[in-house]
Amino acid sequence: MKKIPLVASRTSFLLVAFLALSSFGLAQHETPSWAQDDRANLAKLVQSVRKATVQYQDINKAIAAGYGPLFGCVSGTDHGAMGIHYVNPSLLNGTIDVTTPQALIYEPSNGQMKLVGVEFIADAATWLKTHSAPPVLEGQVFTFVDAPNRFTIPSFFELHVWAWRDNPQGPFVDWNDHVSCAGDPGE
Repeated sequence: MKKIPLVASRTSFLLVAFLALSSFGLAQHETPSWAQDDRANLAKLVQSVRKATVQYQDINKAIAAGYGPLFGCVSGTDHGAMGIHYVNPSLLNGTIDVTTPQALIYEPSNGQMKLVGVEFIADAATWLKTHSAPPVLEGQVFTFVDAPNRFTIPSFFELHVWAWRDNPQGPFVDWNDHVSCAGDPGE
């Protein structure tokens, strides 16, 4: 039996150990298929909203389509903001459709209004008359907002989609740290 020099065997051992650990590390970071499906659904919803609202980058087209400002610029108590919601009252009819969000969200900046996202809204009492669960859009379950609330309106279900401004916390989280009300002259 031939002896392998100690240095060579240590080097071989270290190389094999490194490769094994690297493979294990790579395997740990592979995205499971269900997560890939979730990511695809997230991207699909954001892209669908972008496609449906691209014309509303021009706020005059939103106004012409029946959207109007409500509540002023909404900012968080400790971080982030939502912006100014332009709501179309005719769409508050209990129907949820990716092509017709009930609210368009704008960020005021330098005297301009920049479309940053949308909000889908369903009055809870109306929705629950014909459904036993919250609305779901492309796999995203709406959040329930009970009354009384900061808007002084009845309980409702809502889903924010930050289609035009990245949200570091995710595309469906209410508050967006990348949105500010600092440019709102009314603030």
